[in-house]
Amino acid sequence: MSFIVDPLAFEFFRQGVIASLLVGALCGMLGVYIVLRRMSYIGHGLSHSIFGGAVIAYVASLNFYVGAGLWGFFSALLINATARRRRIGADAAIGIITTASFAVGVALISKTRSFTRNFEAALFGNILGVTPVSLIVIALVTLAVATFILLFYKRLLFMTFDPEVAAIQGVEVGRTDSLFALAMAATIVASINVVGVTLIAATLVIPSTTARLLTDSFGRMLVASTVMGAVSGVVGMYLSYWLDVSSGATIVLLEAGVFLAVFAATTVSRRRTGWADQRVPVLAADRPADDLG
Repeated sequence: MSFIVDPLAFEFFRQGVIASLLVGALCGMLGVYIVLRRMSYIGHGLSHSIFGGAVIAYVASLNFYVGAGLWGFFSALLINATARRRRIGADAAIGIITTASFAVGVALISKTRSFTRNFEAALFGNILGVTPVSLIVIALVTLAVATFILLFYKRLLFMTFDPEVAAIQGVEVGRTDSLFALAMAATIVASINVVGVTLIAATLVIPSTTARLLTDSFGRMLVASTVMGAVSGVVGMYLSYWLDVSSGATIVLLEAGVFLAVFAATTVSRRRTGWADQRVPVLAADRPADDLG
């Protein structure tokens, strides 16, 4: 029991555990839609874009969450608008916009030399930097994103599996995409202190991909990914404390280990049942029109 109880004597650890729990659940929940919409790269790119916004907010003495959040939101909208151009693919749009934003941040750091002490924390996470204010922000973002997914569940589901038909069926694609972009930006901004810019994409992608291997039901996948993200956050925090390793890196490595174990187990299971060469079963929600009522 000392393994569990002793670290809780420190306030920074208690705050870190709560933050990791919420961030893990948040990233696991939103990551399902990101993975199924084949937007995994945008999580990586948008985190780099938000880094540029964070540096601008710091240099301009603006509130971090407001500056970085707005910058990330407009970056996501710009990516969506650029990707709609037929001659420019989504991957190219993400690469151009996010790397340019990241470069703005690096240029400002090299010019002002005023952000260097926070550079490593921003890139790799700093659990010691999780304050009560940070916890409130993370909790509010988690609640807001969960509410958004609950209220827009059917519309998001339809757009995930049938984006071209969604508009024909009356789904407000532009509005929903804008809200989804805002949810992604808010999630990444809230997660920076815990896992850092370089590791956020992994926390968005790994739990949802692992859950995809375990079930062919969209609802169960959403629940499994959220739970795996939350549990990995808490267990990763304990491991990082006892091993004296970066919390963000430990959480991601733990999630990667779970993915490899599940991948190996499901591969063996399929070989035994004689369909190893078949693809992962189509999700039960691949016909969202039936759910729209």
